[in-house]
Amino acid sequence: MSDTLALVRDLLGAVARSYVTIAVVALLVGAALAPMAWGAASGPDGTVAVIEMDSSITEPTAQAVTDDLREARENESIDAVVLKVDSPGGGVTASESLYLAVDRTAEEMPVVTSVQSMGASGGYYMSAPSDEIYVNPASTVGSIGVRATHVDQPPVDSEITTGPDKSGQTEAHVTAQVEEMKQAFLGSVVEHRGDELTLSEDELAYANVYTGTQAVENGLADEIGDSDVAVGAAAEKAGLSDYDVVELGDDQPMDMPILFEDGGEGEPTAEAHAHPQTFGDYGDVETTAFLAVWGSVEGETIADTATDDSVEPDPTDEADDGGDRS
Repeated sequence: MSDTLALVRDLLGAVARSYVTIAVVALLVGAALAPMAWGAASGPDGTVAVIEMDSSITEPTAQAVTDDLREARENESIDAVVLKVDSPGGGVTASESLYLAVDRTAEEMPVVTSVQSMGASGGYYMSAPSDEIYVNPASTVGSIGVRATHVDQPPVDSEITTGPDKSGQTEAHVTAQVEEMKQAFLGSVVEHRGDELTLSEDELAYANVYTGTQAVENGLADEIGDSDVAVGAAAEKAGLSDYDVVELGDDQPMDMPILFEDGGEGEPTAEAHAHPQTFGDYGDVETTAFLAVWGSVEGETIADTATDDSVEPDPTDEADDGGDRS
């Protein structure tokens, strides 16, 4: 009997030692896996997408950015967007499409704009719906206005039209359309920036441009800061403490020059038809081109979108003491 009891005690001791061994092994394995689990738990908690518009705004370049914005909205892993804008603007319709795309995106996630060298006219139009706009001190910002190129073409003797304006728009008609487009542009800026603006609507309508520092002072921009600062601000608005940054739109089409008329003997240049819907050149049919752009096109200055009687007076033009000027 004693031998049997001794055998049972030996078996129970072996089982106990086995459980101890298993427990020790489990603890060692758990300790080895713990850093891996901690690393997984402390990884990025979201993503900020960076989208660039670094060209004049044409139908193709606007479509590329619009597609990138749609991708950002539809990608569940993207939590915020930073727009890197370096553009003097371009066609009115293309600029409007970008404005609408940015506005839709800003309704779903934080959107922060970082103006590089220039965010003027259509370049500013697309930026207006952003939650915040960051600029460099010497950035060029503003030019809230529209300009049209118009050639009055009276009907030829052999032409029969069904209406007096069928052959082409009159200058008065084009002027009215430009005013309507300007009001839409101006109204959009006031809607999104009204609480920050120190400029009146009349002052905005002068279509002046400002340095980045001036833009912060007058409310067209929020703060001085580069694109890294803008990314950090977008992440903070999205509630991200640790995040990835991805760039969308590497396949954006190359910038094309804004061209109008002909290359001699009445024949248009090959490039003139690159963006027909934006700039009003439809093959051999010449139409009015509506522009939201600051700069010059084919040597023609197009920065001034105000009428002569609404241009902001220059104090240096005032007579000093009533005397004659030489």
